Amino acid sequence: MSAVQQSENTTEARSPSGYGPGEAPRWEFYSKCIHCGLCLNACPTYRELGLEMDSPRGRIYQMIQVERGRLPMSGSFVDHIDLCLDCRACETACPSGVEYGRLVEAARGQIQTHYKRPLLGRLLRKVFFERLLPHRRRLDTFGKLLRFYQRSGLEKVVLGSGVLKLLPGRLANIARLSPRMEQPFFTERLGTVVPAVGERRYRVAFFAGCIANLSFARLNDATVRVLARNGCEVTIPFDQGCCGALHVHAGYRDLARGLAKRNIRTFLAGDFDAILTNAAGCGSVLKEYPELFEEEQKEFLEPAKKFSARFKDVTEFLASIDFNHDFGAIKARATYQDPCHLAHAQGVRSAPRKLLAAVPGLEFVELKEAEVCCGSAGIYNVVHNDMAERLLAAKMRRIDETGAQLILTANPGCLLQLRAGVASSRNASSKRRVLHVVELLDEAYELASLRAG
Repeated sequence: MSAVQQSENTTEARSPSGYGPGEAPRWEFYSKCIHCGLCLNACPTYRELGLEMDSPRGRIYQMIQVERGRLPMSGSFVDHIDLCLDCRACETACPSGVEYGRLVEAARGQIQTHYKRPLLGRLLRKVFFERLLPHRRRLDTFGKLLRFYQRSGLEKVVLGSGVLKLLPGRLANIARLSPRMEQPFFTERLGTVVPAVGERRYRVAFFAGCIANLSFARLNDATVRVLARNGCEVTIPFDQGCCGALHVHAGYRDLARGLAKRNIRTFLAGDFDAILTNAAGCGSVLKEYPELFEEEQKEFLEPAKKFSARFKDVTEFLASIDFNHDFGAIKARATYQDPCHLAHAQGVRSAPRKLLAAVPGLEFVELKEAEVCCGSAGIYNVVHNDMAERLLAAKMRRIDETGAQLILTANPGCLLQLRAGVASSRNASSKRRVLHVVELLDEAYELASLRAG
């Protein structure tokens, strides 16, 4: 009998739960934990710190104690839950099938609703999660301002002056993670339909994201081109919006539900063979939309299930069809970093490698510990920059071992993090590139077209 079960079966009087009303970590999910410890080495924060309370089973133990009323929802509890990357590597390692992601996200929902953070933190979270992310026009305006800052020379002056090092926190490190604004923004393509190249074999819808429309516009362009070259008519619905992944991870579950309902309505309005994304972090939450409606607003549960059944990562979709092998040769050594929310949350590991294996000339080298988080984790590399930098340094050491010229992954957040790692590494002078798998495929298709022309 596990320690959790013993605690559940005890006859001693229990204090009132430390959780407030609403969704919270539930017995049916945390009772699966047998405290075996097999999750420990899979957990990035435990590997770095060696602290039980910063391991999956340690965090589950704390959740249970709060539920039992034996531990207050205090700053200590919040710190340990916040420090989790929600990378889900523990789920891959767990022999008992503990759905840890459900637990930590429910705990964060309780923290967001019932715990009062310091004033500055509350204000910054409110602006980012409530006032900016859900609103396309505001995001576009913010992107234009940031692009001016980046292109005008102001950014170079600020970074070169060293003034950021004089300010509290790690602003100098965080500043280099700022995504580059890419014009034209991909928002200009919302509401369009891109015809298949050649015979149409599939009708698919492309989920473009929110920040990605501004900072990964060319990746989105490449994704649409690759799909078209594989016989897909690609619809880019106008009324889509932010997926809510960052909100789910931060505990804004009601906001996430609102965003989910909008996307469910928008994408189910079309009769698509598949709904696709190139962002692993978005994809995991989009596939898990039903979880948002299991306890609240249950009338959306069935539509959410229908939506998630059609949803796939773009690499997962391409690898599942008879994809176009007409690639030009790319003669380079390459390695691949598994995005956590693709490998652990979605269980998609072989698909990207299958696609890469089809590119002629590519020398593929497996990355040791490819499944360990790079430290990006949504906005984790901003709010917990010190831990994220430690994880990135370890990742870059493994990448250096491969001698790869091309560092490939399948998630925009990982692209930002790995590019920052390349820029600051001892091999920064080398011409190493960090690309999404789809960007590499797009280049290979273009080379084939030039060869044929």
